[in-house]
Amino acid sequence: MMETKDNGEICSGEEHMFVSEAEDSQKGLHKRETWSTKMDFLLACVGFSVGFGNVWRFPYLCYKNGGGAFLIPYLACVVVAGVPLFFMEVAVGQFMGVSGFKAWNICPLFQGLGGVTTTVVFYLNCYYNVIICWALYYVFSSFTSELPWKTCGHEWNTEHCYDFTAVNKTNSTNNVTAVPMIRIDPVNEYWERKVLGISDGIENMGTIKWDLALCLLLAWVIVYVCICKGIRSSGKVIYVTATAPYLFMLALLIRNSVLEGALDGVIYYLKPDLAKLLDVWVDASTQIMWSYSIGIGALTALGSYNKFNHNSYRHYVTIFALINSGTSIFSGFLIFTILGHMAFLQDTTVDKVASSGPGLAFIAYPKAVSLMPGAPVWSALFFIMLIFLGIDSQFVQMEGFITSVVDQYPHVLRRGYRKELFIAFVCFISFLIGLSMVSEGGMYVFQIFDYYSGNRVMLLIAFTECVAISWIYGIKRFYDNVEMMLGWRINRYMWVAWTILSPMFCAVFFLIGIVTYSELDYKRPLTTYHYPDWAVAIGWVMAMSSTLWVPALIIHKFIKHGFSMKTFKLMLVPVGLKDHQLRPEDRGEKSLHILQNGYN
Repeated sequence: MMETKDNGEICSGEEHMFVSEAEDSQKGLHKRETWSTKMDFLLACVGFSVGFGNVWRFPYLCYKNGGGAFLIPYLACVVVAGVPLFFMEVAVGQFMGVSGFKAWNICPLFQGLGGVTTTVVFYLNCYYNVIICWALYYVFSSFTSELPWKTCGHEWNTEHCYDFTAVNKTNSTNNVTAVPMIRIDPVNEYWERKVLGISDGIENMGTIKWDLALCLLLAWVIVYVCICKGIRSSGKVIYVTATAPYLFMLALLIRNSVLEGALDGVIYYLKPDLAKLLDVWVDASTQIMWSYSIGIGALTALGSYNKFNHNSYRHYVTIFALINSGTSIFSGFLIFTILGHMAFLQDTTVDKVASSGPGLAFIAYPKAVSLMPGAPVWSALFFIMLIFLGIDSQFVQMEGFITSVVDQYPHVLRRGYRKELFIAFVCFISFLIGLSMVSEGGMYVFQIFDYYSGNRVMLLIAFTECVAISWIYGIKRFYDNVEMMLGWRINRYMWVAWTILSPMFCAVFFLIGIVTYSELDYKRPLTTYHYPDWAVAIGWVMAMSSTLWVPALIIHKFIKHGFSMKTFKLMLVPVGLKDHQLRPEDRGEKSLHILQNGYN
């Protein structure tokens, strides 16, 4: 009779889906790792998902969408999609014991989801490390007696530079004698002209900024060192990288809170502008996908390292949601208190104090630390904290990509030092791609990656996952699988969310995103740059390149095994649980019974 192999292909015979650890050992394969402790998994999820999505992306989307008007849909999205989809991806990985293509053997028709998520996380890895590169640049720039972005008068400043903090000071070497008609804060000019050295458009890529290139190289070296030995090394690094940032953020918030105008920033942050409420749902939905790391395969990889009976629901789902969304809201206070102070200094409103976009955090945060006593020390500590936040997310994302490929080809990559060499190769290729984002036109390339490679398809991925699990594999069957792992039946709300709420949420906002789509631009202090058609086309090619995996594998299976109803039925659900990749050491009596006899 026809069955499904571990690579997801339909075959004949009674072939088993997994190779036992004893057989792996005899063949010279390294044993697949698991988390050393339950806390390793929690901190990995926190460290991975709590990162730049919370302290970099959330504040600039909040600022772009009118502050408080963004918070209402964001919190609604957490309940409807964030938490249910987070646990579903973790549960699939934990149940199957693998990631990538093999994890989605749970529903062979949609096995291509493994390719989709692996492609998306590869794109994400390439540009995510550029943010860490920027943070490293600011760390090195902080080792000085006076922060270079604090005042005007440097070679990169223009006649528009205006030091608002020096206006009312006496005996200052920075007093402004003539007020320019157009005034730009020095922290803006430092970011645009010194750090980025930004050109006038993507048509003019210019030369590579080698100071940024070296920072990017250092970032990739750090990532490699953290993950080259697998989760047993990266799991321990997370104990530091996932906890230390909160201490720095708290200290910075206390300092910001006593600045003049900080309250105005908080009011803007918390008070919703009802006129904008209907326009912010798409950004809120994509932010949930981004900050909860849904649709990129890494949560499935993290779950696959759990022991089969690990209680990943009761212990961690609520804790993770509180920490993740709490960090986003907390970082919002951090950003908006300093934006309120900048508005006070510039005698303007909060919504006009800075350009909204990917660079907001590298304008507001440097401004905040420049106003603290002993600013260079605080600046160095803060950007080291930012690196901690980013680096654990980055190496878990890398782990998600590496694990997917290694699980697909274990007999090739789990021998000797092949996995370490493969990781080095992936890091090198990602570094080469990242070089295009540290040139003078690099910010324009970065925005294409950020706007198209993942954000445009995450909702579609999450919708397809819900359909695959709830409507094809079967929600009752999946609930039985989760009960098999945990030993008890989870809350009924997940049933409703996975079958109705989450897929409707993803479908509706994906369609709204298409209807309300506006082409990418880049806002600068004095102008707005609009991307040419060919650059937008490249972005859409990137977006489509990941989604093609699902139809491509469906067509491949039909071509290989024949266009028949029997083939189609076998692609919907594997033949009994014996076709699932349960690990041998995890088989209890109930698991063994289902493995041998299938479902009733």
